Order: sequence, then structure tokens, then C-alpha cells
Amino acid sequence: MNGSWRNQWTTDVKLNVLAGITATLALIPDSLAFSFMAGVPPTVGIYASICILLVITFLGGRPGMISAAAGSMAVLMLTLVKEHGIAYLFAATVLTGIIQYLMGAFKLGKLVNYVPKPVLTGFVNALAILIFLSQLRYFEHASWTMYALGAAALAIIYILPRFFKAVPSPLAAVVLLTFVVWAFGMHGVSRIGDIAAIDVSLPSFLLPDVPFSWETLLIILPYSLSLAVVGFTETMLTQNLLDGTTGEQTDKNREMRGQGIANFIAGFFGGMAGCALVAESVLNVKMGGRNRLSTLVAALFLLLLVVVLGDLLSLVPMAALVGIMLMVCAAIFDWKSIFKMREVPVSETVVMVITVAAVVATHDLAIGVIAGVIVSGIFVLLQRRARGRAMEG
Repeated sequence: MNGSWRNQWTTDVKLNVLAGITATLALIPDSLAFSFMAGVPPTVGIYASICILLVITFLGGRPGMISAAAGSMAVLMLTLVKEHGIAYLFAATVLTGIIQYLMGAFKLGKLVNYVPKPVLTGFVNALAILIFLSQLRYFEHASWTMYALGAAALAIIYILPRFFKAVPSPLAAVVLLTFVVWAFGMHGVSRIGDIAAIDVSLPSFLLPDVPFSWETLLIILPYSLSLAVVGFTETMLTQNLLDGTTGEQTDKNREMRGQGIANFIAGFFGGMAGCALVAESVLNVKMGGRNRLSTLVAALFLLLLVVVLGDLLSLVPMAALVGIMLMVCAAIFDWKSIFKMREVPVSETVVMVITVAAVVATHDLAIGVIAGVIVSGIFVLLQRRARGRAMEG
């Protein structure tokens, strides 16, 4: 155990450091967007991401998986924040952590093994589509410069690795485009600072300012249960995907216990509940971030960017970050499920398509997975009946 723990910090150090930095660049626009989605200040998403990443680095079961504020959970928070205020969100985040810890303690992680492969494929494809659609808003009423910079970002991301691999191409795209926009004084270019004012201090400990009563518990419990289930679903499926990519089998129950502790702590530091993020996790692993070091670097680099280098971060053009997210969409989408559709049973394709359709229609990954599992179960029953009739005949 000591040897494997040492390997998590001393193996492929350069790859893991650069991968963690690159994953952070993809994480920043998401953390800001998820804060807006939940109806809270941008600092709430940033604080959550920093706290969760730091805790999960040491307590998580899947090295290299990026966990932070999540869009699938943010949509569930809006009503709570609107009706009761942000303090109740912090309390709900603490309770979410407790529920998730219990999920891990009672070994519910094995439930993910019963999710059929077409549902997992649909889950990943739907997420890629949602990320793609979410990036289109940055091109609304945009000047030709935005399109040119976006194309330049994609060109750097895909062409640079053929000639130069010392630095991840997404990181190079951000640095180069930020310098070009600054050096040439380009006007009409949307930057991070235009989307949200980055004015962040270090997170500080605070008790949620809510009455400690049964009434408060009854208010936050339904939200916390929903958040815990959605976070569980997205985290377990992401872990399954990464395990398949790397050929490892990691401890899902330990991951849930770690997620629970991370959310519990985030609630006391002004953060919202979060879970594993498929896009950033896949990006981190594909860039070589397979160890705990990459997750720690992501947390510390995010902290450095927003607390120390906030002014510099504000100058980064959104086109560069959009380019990274579009690259992530292409990377996580399972293209085989489209181009080799004739090679798999029709029932598997139907399950995958229904999972995608349900997620895209509701913007809720958990609903899509449930719909896919139900339809897959129906097909299994129909096949068993058909076999039974064939045997009787």
C-alpha cells in the first residue's frame, strides 16, 4: 500500500502536473456557469471546486478523477436558493455529504455494475451533446473575431501535438491566444472577466446561517436526497468510464465516502454540492493525469488563479476555453456507437438513443440513466419471453 501511495505522487510527475493545469482551465468556465445555473455568486462554484478537489485528492477511490461543482446538481439548487436563500444551500450541501458518505459506507457503489453498457454509452454521448450546446451561447451575436479565435484554438489543440508535445496543446492554446488578444488590443472579444467578475479571497470556515431545527431539515432533506442521488449516479458512471479507459478497477465505495466528506466540508466553506465531472476527468486522463498528483495540482492551480492571478485570469478569451470544451466533446463522444451501429443489436442502439434523448430533453443525467435502464430491462424481459416461447414450441 505504501509503495502504491508513493507511486501516486512520484510517477510521471511532469505529465500529471501539466494535465492538472489543463483540466483546471476547462474547470473554470464550468464552475462559473454552474454558479449562475444555481442562482448563486461565482465564488460559490469556485470555493466548491477547490474544497472538493483538495479533499478528494486524498480520500477518493479513483486517482486522476476531477470532482467539483457540477451542472447536473446545480439545476436542482435553483428553487432552494430562490425560495429560502443561499444559507439553506450550504446546509443542504452538508446534508448531501452525509447521505453520500452513508451510500459509500453501505457499499451502494456496486449498483453501477448493473447499468447496461448501452446506457453508459448514451450517458457519455448525451453529456458531449450538452457540453457542445452549452458552448454555442458564446457565439450568439459574436463578431468574426470570436469565430477566428475559436478556429485558431482548435487548430492549435489538434496540430501542435504533431510537432511539440512538451506542453499540453489546450494549455498552449490558452496562453497563445491570451497573449495575442492582449498584444494586439483586440476589441469585441469576450473574456472571462466579461462573463463574471473574479474577485475571490481565500475560502473561510462558516456555519450555515439557518435555524438548527426539524423545520430546516424538512426543507433541505428533499433537495439533499436528490443531490446525493444525482451526484452518486454521475460519479459512479464517470468512474466506470475511466476504469474502462485505463484498464484499472478502483474502489467505488471509497470514492463515494470521499465525495461525501468533500461535500460535507464544502458546505462549511461557502461551496455548493458537487461530484465527478466526466469532461474534465476524461481530459485529465487523456493528458496523462492518472495519479493523485494531477488532482492536487488542479486544486492548487485553481486556487492560485482565482486568488492570486484573478486579473490575469480575467484576460483569457472565452474562445480559447470554448475550443478546449469542443475538443473535450469530440474526445468523450463514443463515435463507434454511430459509425458501427449496424454491428450491434437494434435493442442496444434503441436504449442508447433513448438515454441520450432523455438527458438532452431534461438536462438531467440521472433521468436519462433511469430511462435507459428501464427500457433495457423491458428488452431483456421481451427477449426472455421470446426464448421461452421458442423452447415451448
